[in-house]
Amino acid sequence: MKARILSLFLLLLLSISATAQLTDSFTDGDFTQNPAWSGDATSFQINPQQQLQSNGPAITGTTLQLATPSTAANGVTWEFYANLRLATSGGNLADIWLMADQSSLKTSGTKGYFVRLGGTLDEISLFRQDATGSPVYVINGQDGSLKSTTNNVVRVRVTRSPGNVWVLEHDLTGGQNFTSGGTATDATHQRSAYFGVRLTYSSANSRNFYFDDFRITDTVPPALLSATPTGPRQLDALFSEALDAAPSAASYRLVAGPAVLTAQLDAANPALVHLTLGENLPLGNNTLEARNVTDANGIVAAGPLTAVFVNQGFAVAPAFNQVLITEIMADETPVVGLPASEYVEIHNPTAGTVLDLAGMRLLKPGSTTVAVFPAGAALLPGEYAVVCGSTRASQFAAFGKVFGLTNFPSLSNAGDQLVLRARNGQTLFEITYSDTWYKDLRKKEGGWALEMVDPANPCAGSSNWTASTDDSGGTPARANAVRATNPDHAAPALLRAVALTPTIVRLFFGEKLDSLASTNVGLYALTPAVPVTRAAPQGPDFRTVDLQLTTNLPPNQPLIVAVQRATDCAGNGAGPITAAPFALPVAAQSGDVVINEILFNPRTGGVDFVELLNRSDNYLDVQGWQLGTEQPAGVSASPISAGPYGLAPGQLLVLTTRPDVVQTEYPTHDPAAFLAMASFPSLPDDAATVVVLDAKGQAIDRFHYDEKQHLPLLSDRNGVSLERIRAAEASVGGNFHSAASAVGYATPGRPNSQYQADPTGAKLFQIEPEIFTPDEDGQQDFTTLTYRFDYPGYAASITVYDAQGRLTRRLMRNETFPMSGFLQWDGLTDQGRKAAIGPYVLLIELYRVAGGETHVYKRNVVLGGRL
Repeated sequence: MKARILSLFLLLLLSISATAQLTDSFTDGDFTQNPAWSGDATSFQINPQQQLQSNGPAITGTTLQLATPSTAANGVTWEFYANLRLATSGGNLADIWLMADQSSLKTSGTKGYFVRLGGTLDEISLFRQDATGSPVYVINGQDGSLKSTTNNVVRVRVTRSPGNVWVLEHDLTGGQNFTSGGTATDATHQRSAYFGVRLTYSSANSRNFYFDDFRITDTVPPALLSATPTGPRQLDALFSEALDAAPSAASYRLVAGPAVLTAQLDAANPALVHLTLGENLPLGNNTLEARNVTDANGIVAAGPLTAVFVNQGFAVAPAFNQVLITEIMADETPVVGLPASEYVEIHNPTAGTVLDLAGMRLLKPGSTTVAVFPAGAALLPGEYAVVCGSTRASQFAAFGKVFGLTNFPSLSNAGDQLVLRARNGQTLFEITYSDTWYKDLRKKEGGWALEMVDPANPCAGSSNWTASTDDSGGTPARANAVRATNPDHAAPALLRAVALTPTIVRLFFGEKLDSLASTNVGLYALTPAVPVTRAAPQGPDFRTVDLQLTTNLPPNQPLIVAVQRATDCAGNGAGPITAAPFALPVAAQSGDVVINEILFNPRTGGVDFVELLNRSDNYLDVQGWQLGTEQPAGVSASPISAGPYGLAPGQLLVLTTRPDVVQTEYPTHDPAAFLAMASFPSLPDDAATVVVLDAKGQAIDRFHYDEKQHLPLLSDRNGVSLERIRAAEASVGGNFHSAASAVGYATPGRPNSQYQADPTGAKLFQIEPEIFTPDEDGQQDFTTLTYRFDYPGYAASITVYDAQGRLTRRLMRNETFPMSGFLQWDGLTDQGRKAAIGPYVLLIELYRVAGGETHVYKRNVVLGGRL
């Protein structure tokens, strides 16, 4: 009988071996391997008929068990042969566990399904065992099915469909002619770890349980039951049965959405696969496709298997530029139409990301307090919200979403720096605004908000902000009234460089950089060559990058730093190589830097400025320097630069509180020559002495200006600067002249219109130019008499006469001369009127007291003009 059944079984096995998860007919005479059964192994044996037979202690109430690993749970057929050579009862029965979550079938809490043979009702039934409580029927078989007292032969087959429909069948002859024992639907337990048998018997029946032909067959490929988003970049795929232990990410694809990067089987549920995506899931409906998915038994579902799901969004911590400040109300009075309260507006520009703002901080750099967003604060895709002080939130409730924060920063009307930082301290957004961004003098006075023009260009400053055009003065919690396309296509420019230490060089750029791209040391090169080991962009605005060098720089040695493909935070990086000279600065000496131009009487709406010139051959750093005016009680000064600021030989530096205003009135091609000061010394319109102090408080230069130094012919001196004539000469009134009308009456950041190079030659006195035209066109507006002596101690009188010998102007009377210098004649008479066109003679009466020498010289000059 065993041989005939075995041959039939082997024939069937050959046809389905690829789908069988477990097969054991005990023909090898061993149940401890292929497969390995464990438990009460000493209480079982393989008998001569090659069947598994109980052989336990002859003690009433004994319970034995054997179990073998099996993960089969769905779309599976279980089959086995049994012979209970005893009268079944409540104390004599066999439970064959089709699914068990642990190997100990006798332990309370084991979950799964089993077929009971015997029991009080002498039945063949399917039970479910939960973690607690008694077993419950899934299929209640016919009572009295096993009624023999000595020979209860049965072959049982149980099938569970992918839809969790259970079918119980049996053949009481032990053959293959199965009779239905019932059907039922139950989906309670979806996982299995073991298959096994558990026996309970009285003392006389310890050797009366026989089993054979265990077979677990998986004939159904896995089905994709569902796809569930569990995070912004996480998606769970649930299958109908346990899968292969190493799922492939290549088997999964979203119909609309990011790529699947990884696929990981759940540690507790092998039918569950955790998918990690390359980007955030888009909101709305989507479909997951699965192809070539293999279950734990090797059955492949070619697919595509599909599961439709809906992503309603997950709040995630914002990344850089994912939460923006798009509106600022710094000056709330006089009221135009909005509440009389300062506020800023924040915006989520993403199309499908819900932002978790909990713990995000709004602050002003340097402040000791920060405003922190509370737990649960979120911003939906495309949403705007008002951020204000906690006591002002109710004023904005009607406008939309409002976050009222404790320690909301006070917003300066003239300008401020605001930063949004993530919980981990990462800079999310930075803005340094100014009231010049209004571009409207009326709205600048209060009641109007500043609005960002293009949220897609968040890195831009003034060019992407302007005053609101909404009638109420602003658009809190909604799209800005000025919203328009305003892209940034310009690559960032390197403005300047300065060596902070012998091994650290700081680069200054004209706009915010991509903080990640700018860390690439390969973008930077120094000439002469010095290797760069590290590039560190400096927050919160990322307009500067510190380069760490391998070797110390020698002081005052000129170098050039070049930057390739500098990328701004808008992604613009295609541009020519940009470069800047620098050197390790040395200490400045008195006279190294001089006042080169000064505007002390600006036009209405204008501002004062002072232009400095580094006339030395040294590289200097003006950090800690001050600009001030001498007062009876001492010098009243303002800091020039709190941070490092390099000044190269020949470099101009324009100091003012409002570079934008100065550049508007006096256009320049070099905005980098301007340095904005937080405050500026008061420059009276009539006269004052301006002084430049170094970081130690020592005077580097001083100049006493006087409105009388202006050309007397000027009808209006407002907005006209005094320009230095010669760089190398002293900072005295005679070395300054009114800027020419042809250049707009001032040249901040540009060469002076009245600049003269020092004349060369061996003559004692030299006239330059010999023909001049004092018409304020910037071309030969005055003439200069340059002198150079071999010995000190000379004095002179210099007088101008016309062609008829009449006195026109006394330039100097009995005054002592230094060994070299110059004086100017602007073409005016002693009465302050313009002299007539024609030739003139400068009579020079020179005498030297020490030697008693007296000399008389004449120099001819022509005063020209338009006829």
